[in-house]
Amino acid sequence: MDRVPPGWRTVRCRITDPDAAALVEEVQLEYVQRYGGRDETPLEAGYFDAPRGAFFVGYLDDVPVATGAWRLRDDVVALGRTACAEIKRMYVAPTARGCGLARAMLAHLEGTALAEGADVMILETGTAQPEALSLYASAGYAAIPGFGYYRDSPLNRCLARLLG
Repeated sequence: MDRVPPGWRTVRCRITDPDAAALVEEVQLEYVQRYGGRDETPLEAGYFDAPRGAFFVGYLDDVPVATGAWRLRDDVVALGRTACAEIKRMYVAPTARGCGLARAMLAHLEGTALAEGADVMILETGTAQPEALSLYASAGYAAIPGFGYYRDSPLNRCLARLLG
């Protein structure tokens, strides 16, 4: 993992927490810029409640700059496994990019999902997010068959990595 700057910490919270909600809105606006619309995947706050999910805000010097979440999915088979955790709302604010925070959040999500029984991490991203595709490839994620809300979109890319 890349070295992260001093002052980095992750805090578990609800997706409705004010810092989380503000960053989720930022990522939605980024989707509008990159894809022409907001992410319409149905998500409920309860999807990220323990023990079947978790939502985190990353702080750098007490400023909220990143989010990441996962939810357990036993309805998806990936890499021959059904104990999947799906990454959602992975985001780093533009002012904090380039210093390893996305990789740090990814490692945190993987570790916490593994601790809750996930065997594999899965995610959906898209072709308009080359930085995300590069991050996941460098972390060992591989293409899997489409799943989820955007599974039939030509822009969709579904990826997975075994944990542990």
